[in-house]
Amino acid sequence: MRLLKQLVVVVLVALAGSAGVQAMGWAPAPTLVLGLVTTALTLVAYAWVVRRTERREPVEVALKGAPSALGRGVLIGLALFVAVLVNIYFLGGYEVRGWGSAGGAVAIFGFAAAASVTEEVLFRGVLFRIAEERLGTWISLALTGLLFGLAHVFNPNATLWSALAIAVEAGFLLAAVYAATRNLWVPIGVHFGWNFAQGGLFSTSVSGKDAPQGLLDAATSGPALVSGGKFGPEASVYSLLAGVLLTAVFLWLAKRRGNVVPRRGRATAAATLAG
Repeated sequence: MRLLKQLVVVVLVALAGSAGVQAMGWAPAPTLVLGLVTTALTLVAYAWVVRRTERREPVEVALKGAPSALGRGVLIGLALFVAVLVNIYFLGGYEVRGWGSAGGAVAIFGFAAAASVTEEVLFRGVLFRIAEERLGTWISLALTGLLFGLAHVFNPNATLWSALAIAVEAGFLLAAVYAATRNLWVPIGVHFGWNFAQGGLFSTSVSGKDAPQGLLDAATSGPALVSGGKFGPEASVYSLLAGVLLTAVFLWLAKRRGNVVPRRGRATAAATLAG
């Protein structure tokens, strides 16, 4: 019942916010404002339902230390995408033609903020965290990661390969980041940094979705395994490799910090550890 109640509250807020953002039609100011409102409402709703169903303070979204944790995550996400794009560029799969649209970048900022917060709260804050209490870190990471990939299989231009890539490079990685840090701010930052870099800065497709140009007028081309094809760089083999590498790093860090929860671990373990 705890899982169901938290899912219902978070999903309802996320769906309402998503519908509102999409209704803006990528108008810069309205999309930015509604995206930021959606992020705030999602975090408030999550904190409220955790207090009601678990009788504890939601330390994973505590405001103390949030700016620095969020900033670290954003830098990691940006650096990760730049590293992937550099490889694609040197193989001739990415071309910059000039400057794009500042307004488009603003709209994508709002969209990326809403998407990163709602998805992290849902998949890492609710599903992974609660499943981890009973199943342990490893099984929960695998299950929720695959579910995250499956959730993207219906996106425009998606394939089974792109869904698997998303499961590994995002689903596994972001769960590992949460396991290592025991807060949602760092994975939210990683998620946002990656998405905003994709669409808002370098104007590549974000998970197959159509979006306005970001700051650069650019295009991808060439073999889909290199560039990611119409789905975008997330379907590139370089994204998959980068995701595997960083997942291993964060899982090692989680183990070193004693944050790996064994199967059938105590219910309080995952909720109270602090990174």
